[in-house]
Amino acid sequence: MPGIIWLASFPKSGNTWMRAFLANYLMDPSEPVDINDLRFHCYGDGFWLHLEKLSGRKKDDLTPEDVAKLRPRLHAWFANSQNHDVFVKTHNIIGKLHGTPLITPSATAGAIYIVRNPLDVAVSFAHHYQVSYARAAQLLGEPKNHVPRSEEQAAMLLGSWSQHVRSWTEAKGMSRCLVRYEDMVRTPEAAFGRVLEFLRVPFESARLAKAIEFSSFEKLSGQEKSGGFREARPDGSTSFFRSGAVGQWAEELEQEQIERICKDQREVMQVLGYITPEGDPLETPRPCASD
Repeated sequence: MPGIIWLASFPKSGNTWMRAFLANYLMDPSEPVDINDLRFHCYGDGFWLHLEKLSGRKKDDLTPEDVAKLRPRLHAWFANSQNHDVFVKTHNIIGKLHGTPLITPSATAGAIYIVRNPLDVAVSFAHHYQVSYARAAQLLGEPKNHVPRSEEQAAMLLGSWSQHVRSWTEAKGMSRCLVRYEDMVRTPEAAFGRVLEFLRVPFESARLAKAIEFSSFEKLSGQEKSGGFREARPDGSTSFFRSGAVGQWAEELEQEQIERICKDQREVMQVLGYITPEGDPLETPRPCASD
């Protein structure tokens, strides 16, 4: 039976980059897939467009409890919309909200989980959501951290960064591929190659190289500059593809913010190779269990 392959991550961890890569590899186009067409290659979890269609009600009439009850139906619809597995992007933690799972097990075929150093996540998170670095560092450690509902989609429950990572990487019975953002940057052929192996799609080295080029930060940011991006902030206060750099935290964050994040997220950061056993942050991550 077909099901959902979740493209899951904490916000600002490389989810859109992964979607762009997969669209370019699977479609194998002669020109890069338009970033504003990624929605045709991967569903988005919790968009009002789908929830309104399923419920027959307008978003303003849907309460958080209503949305929770609709999720299993929404996920079943995604899973059965094609005669093969489908990709669905989510930033939700694996857990329950109003008594209903945020990620429906019966509709799930597997997951690609993209993780990024929380020190760099804090920088990108602050710019995207227009909060201070201090506030971003605080939010990454809050168990009730969430993204409020917007004009486009329902609220998303994130939890703390460590809770989010653990919920996806320790979910029992789930087939998954863990990919670090830093590996996507530094060794893209190996990182994306593992994703293709996980998906069991035909591997072609030339096609892989082209998809990596077509989904590069330069290509994605160039498309945003020339034609805009529907997922960027509507007020235009910051670019969606702002930097993409690894290790930007070393120049952007204050020592107090670095120490707070490393303290709050120490255990998971150590497992993923982002800090030393002593708790000191690493600008170049060490290999982790998935390598």
